[in-house]
Amino acid sequence: MRIILIGQGNVACNMQAAFRKSGMEVPMLSSHEGLDSVPDNADVYIYAVADHALSDVINKVHVHPRALHLHTSGTIPLNVFGPDKPHAGILYPFQTFSRAHILPDFNGIPLFIEARGIDDISAVYSLAQMLSPRIYEVTQQERERLHVAGVFVNNFPNLLYGIADELLHNTSIPFQVLLPLIDETAAKVHSLTPREAQTGPARRGDEKVMKHHLEVLQGNTDAQQAYQLLSDMIQKRNG
Repeated sequence: MRIILIGQGNVACNMQAAFRKSGMEVPMLSSHEGLDSVPDNADVYIYAVADHALSDVINKVHVHPRALHLHTSGTIPLNVFGPDKPHAGILYPFQTFSRAHILPDFNGIPLFIEARGIDDISAVYSLAQMLSPRIYEVTQQERERLHVAGVFVNNFPNLLYGIADELLHNTSIPFQVLLPLIDETAAKVHSLTPREAQTGPARRGDEKVMKHHLEVLQGNTDAQQAYQLLSDMIQKRNG
């Protein structure tokens, strides 16, 4: 099986490394140049590009109709592939990726798949097995919900890490002292539900402490608003 990755960003670089670990060399092509001359002898073309560019990139690739075309987006529907690409599907790896930090192992990463027909879903499943045993066939609506859930557990907490880092600026305390707390908070939800794992002044209903925290945040309007909103949500969810 010959596979070509179109894209050279965070997802593509990590996917290439994962395929290499499985024993397969997969070339990466830039999505910004040379798409009119994409090799026509591959069995699978994987489009790992930004959502806003996906449709345009797909429409620039013209290869034989037997090929299987896959994108890696958590939000874009399957119909982004036109009738010139009758064999199409989705291979969505549910993880955060960075080119500066290539993941050493794809084995624990959930892969969410979708395809047009039974034969194509079988082909996508076989391809996914090269990367991870954790494979789930989902609908478009389920994948969209999953993508939003990912924002809540990954992107938003990372923003809060940034706020915490800023709060420690001009103190003698390094951000690294927060890492054991971050790690333990994440580890707890492996054995407890998020509600069971919730702690802190809002969970306890400690108005005095919360009022003091808001005073400490005086002058940082964004942090104050985030603190108040999230504290209110915790209190509502925990009575």
